[in-house]
Amino acid sequence: MRSVTREAPAKLNLTLDILRRRPDGYHDLRMVMQAISLSDTVTVAETAGEEITVRTDRTDLPGGRDNIAWKAADIFFRTVGIPRHGLAITLKKRIPAQAGMAGGSTDGAVVLKILRELYRPELPDTVLEEMAAAVGSDVPFCVRGGTALAEGRGEILTPLPPLPDCWITLCKPDFGLSTPALFGRVQVEKLLRRPDYEAMERALAAGDLGAVAGQMWNVFEEVLTPSEAEEIRWIKGKLLTHGALNAVMTGSGPTVFGLFQKEAAACQAAEALKKRYSQVFTARPVFS
Repeated sequence: MRSVTREAPAKLNLTLDILRRRPDGYHDLRMVMQAISLSDTVTVAETAGEEITVRTDRTDLPGGRDNIAWKAADIFFRTVGIPRHGLAITLKKRIPAQAGMAGGSTDGAVVLKILRELYRPELPDTVLEEMAAAVGSDVPFCVRGGTALAEGRGEILTPLPPLPDCWITLCKPDFGLSTPALFGRVQVEKLLRRPDYEAMERALAAGDLGAVAGQMWNVFEEVLTPSEAEEIRWIKGKLLTHGALNAVMTGSGPTVFGLFQKEAAACQAAEALKKRYSQVFTARPVFS
């Protein structure tokens, strides 16, 4: 029986814009996304029979059919048309849950990549990304990784020049934000500030980290409640005080991250935030 272990990188939103509400109830988005070195570890081991099991080291996360990793495996076998193999999927979690960093989506993406490696290595990335779109909105980007523009629900991907090498400090405050609830607060026509995608692309193409940081923005920050906004501002202020080029919330939050040119400054910011928060990390961009 074969077993494969791979890292599943978290993602950040350098920008997030909501363009319109669609007739199907979803929203059209435009986001610049980046994979980072903070990761989960995913192991897929073959077992006898046809049962797929999922276990995590987090008691607050679902296992079995309720986990996105199970859904990814199920969709893979149904799509490629081969008999289901028994699998034991094990997730070692480091990415915080409900944090806007695609912790579940990246696990599902890596399950798809491992299953391709085991059973259908000839499958092109485009087919794998089509499967990923059926698993969840962030999963196609997590299959691709690197730096990319994501549109539609997140499934339409365009590669972008890579984020310049830097250090990233991340902090998840001690509360969660519901993605459906946040979307429910958004009135697209009333959003005051929109990310400038063209300016972000130019900054990436120039390899100018300061210019990239200057273009970071997430429209979800406009629909936070006063108490949520106060907490996010406090974290951003601490990051900026310690030398971040800019700081924004990622995804539907509530994680806030800042970009740093120097490792020492990023680590100092992390140590300062750890005095108040338990989920603080440093990371770097990844591209493979």
